[in-house]
Amino acid sequence: MAPGVLILAAVPPNLFSESIGTNIGLSTDYELKSGTSMAAPHAAGIAAMLKGAHPEWSPSAIRSAMMTTANHLDNTQKPIREDDGMVATPLDMGAGQVDPNKALDPGLVYDATPQDYINLICSMNFTEEQFKTFARSSANYNNCSSPSADLNYPSFIALYPFSLEGNFTWLKQKFRRTLTNVGKGGATYKVKIETPKNSTVSVSPKTLVFKKKNEKKSYTLTIRYIGDENQSHHVGSITWVEENGNHSVRSPIVTSPIIEVWGIDD
Repeated sequence: MAPGVLILAAVPPNLFSESIGTNIGLSTDYELKSGTSMAAPHAAGIAAMLKGAHPEWSPSAIRSAMMTTANHLDNTQKPIREDDGMVATPLDMGAGQVDPNKALDPGLVYDATPQDYINLICSMNFTEEQFKTFARSSANYNNCSSPSADLNYPSFIALYPFSLEGNFTWLKQKFRRTLTNVGKGGATYKVKIETPKNSTVSVSPKTLVFKKKNEKKSYTLTIRYIGDENQSHHVGSITWVEENGNHSVRSPIVTSPIIEVWGIDD
């Protein structure tokens, strides 16, 4: 399930690339009563399997393969539900339940380099000491020439500020993503959009044509959305579907109040 995917996403690139090498060692020094999710070792094992099958893939490519091929439906093909009977959202389950077989052949991946993560950290206005905590070095602290909070990540979240007065206006957020073709050859993909409530979503271009393996194509996704007085979050998705039907590359979309995401109580 998703917590494992989220844990993978949080591991620094250099540490993760070392931990899923050929001599991977999974620590068992924890107690189940601590609340540690069993999804973590499951996801780590799947990641190790993918690295073994595709040694050229980066940690980001592995994460993308696991997320974009995850199953967000239950065994009756209905949306996964939480214990209280409510439909689970990406804020509960991430991208969904990992499917190892599909992850081995995802078709397309959202890749990212260590520099992309440095650019992300640069955009957060950290002190040098804070920067070093995440980057393991302060060498690039004074050389943040291309700060960017828009990491090439396989999901989208658009946040709106909480208003006690219920005064909300239409907001707009634009994302840029790049997909890498890891299929066996050329392929054409068309976009399928599931629009969150109170939103409009546009994608450009709507068709991506890859002529060869490892070719990259970029697109932009723009969300126009409005909050509500109930502090609701709404979900949707974007899926790139190969014309021959062999691959579907799905990413969740969420609009959510900032107060809910950060867990602020008052």
